Amino acid sequence: MSGADWVEAFLEMMASERAAAANTLTAYARDLADVRGFLARRGRDLASATAEDLEAYFGDLSDRGLSAATAARRRSAARQLFRFVLEEGWLTEDPTRRVAAPRLGRPLPHVLTRDEAVRLIEAAAARDGAGGARLAAMVELLYASGLRISELTALPIAPILQDPAYLIVKGKGGKERLAPLNDAARAAVRAYLPFRQTFLPKGVKSSPWLFPSRSRAGRLTPRRFAQLLDEAAVAAGLDPAKVSPHVLRHAFATHLLEGGADLRVVQTLLGHADIATTQIYTHVAEGRLREVVETKHPLARR
Repeated sequence: MSGADWVEAFLEMMASERAAAANTLTAYARDLADVRGFLARRGRDLASATAEDLEAYFGDLSDRGLSAATAARRRSAARQLFRFVLEEGWLTEDPTRRVAAPRLGRPLPHVLTRDEAVRLIEAAAARDGAGGARLAAMVELLYASGLRISELTALPIAPILQDPAYLIVKGKGGKERLAPLNDAARAAVRAYLPFRQTFLPKGVKSSPWLFPSRSRAGRLTPRRFAQLLDEAAVAAGLDPAKVSPHVLRHAFATHLLEGGADLRVVQTLLGHADIATTQIYTHVAEGRLREVVETKHPLARR
C-alpha cells in the first residue's frame, strides 16, 4: 500500500470508529498532506519514511515559524497515522516512536484585578432598562460561580425561582457540580427577573431558559453575550480585547486562591477533572501565595 492509501484508510477509520466530525477529518487530511509534501521533497513516501525523516520533519515545523499549537497538531497527526499503520500490520516499526516532540508551554490566562472586576460589574449594572439588568445578572453569575459561558446560557429558570444559594450545573461530559451564588449575584438575578419576559420571542409566553432570546436556540448565545461584555468593558475603561466570559472564570479562580482558598476546592468549583488544569492559577496568584507562605509558615514567622 502507498502512503496515500494509508491516509485514506486512516481517515475512514477516524470517521467510522471514532465518529470524527467533518472539520476534524479535513484538518487531519491537511496536516497529513503537509507530512507527505515534506517527505516527497526528500524523495520519500510515508511507506518508506525513516525515523531520521520524521525527525527532520518535526524540526522543520519549528523552523517554519508555525505557532506552537499548529506544530504540535501536525506532529500529533503524524504520530497517530503511524500508530494506526502499525496496528494494521502494514509496518513493523513506528518511525515516530523515538522522535521526541517538544512540550508545549501553557500560556498563563489573562486575569482581571479585583478593581477591574468591580468596574466591569458596575459598568454592566449602569446600563439602562432590561438590557442592563440582564447583563449585570450574567456578569455577577460568572464572577460569583466560575461558570463557563456555555453553562451560563444553558441555565434553566425553574431552580432560579427558588432563589437558591447554589446551582446544580451540568458541565463537560455531562458531569454535575455545585456552583455557589453569593448575595450580590442573587440580588442581580432577582433584579433581572421582572425584565425577563421582554426577551421572549414574539408569540412565545414562556421559556425554560433563565436568559431567553429571539435567537434560533431560544436563549442568549455566547457570541451575543461576548458582544455585550465588550461594550461593558469599554464603558468601564478596560481593553475589550482582554475581557471575555472566560476571563471572568479565570478571575473567579484566581481571586479565590488569592483569598486563601484551597486548590482542591477551586478545582471542584471549576469542574476540572484533573487538578493539573487548576494549578495554572497558582502561577497567576503567585504573589498572594508567596505572602501566605511568608506569613503562615512557622519557620518564616520565626
